[in-house]
Amino acid sequence: MIVICVYGLAIAGLLLAHIPGLWKLSLALLLGLQMGYQYYLLRCSKTPAWRFGLRHSAQGWQLWTAQNGWRAVQLRADSIAVPALVLLRYRYAHQWLYRSALIPSDCLPQDSHRRLRVRLKFSRRRWQAIK
Repeated sequence: MIVICVYGLAIAGLLLAHIPGLWKLSLALLLGLQMGYQYYLLRCSKTPAWRFGLRHSAQGWQLWTAQNGWRAVQLRADSIAVPALVLLRYRYAHQWLYRSALIPSDCLPQDSHRRLRVRLKFSRRRWQAIK
């Protein structure tokens, strides 16, 4: 919600700036479209279809989604695990496109988030290719 407020302030600042009218209009339109897209993402992220689960087993890392159930994923080396959040970069088998998932610390119990960070940092075969 803060992002939408920041876009609104950016549009207000843009309209008060001393630049030509056509530039003001086009930039305000672009910012307005981006603000609408952010609002759409905010609304969609609350639906069950956007929720996912992550687990690690003997078969490797697996991601659960409502559409596909549990599927094996390969994590990228640029995944980040810090106390405030976990950013997972992953790809499914037979796909070359990598995706991202952001897990803030407040969406999991504190001990679960800590276990996830430790598992990501110290897993021996975390970058292993999908079988």
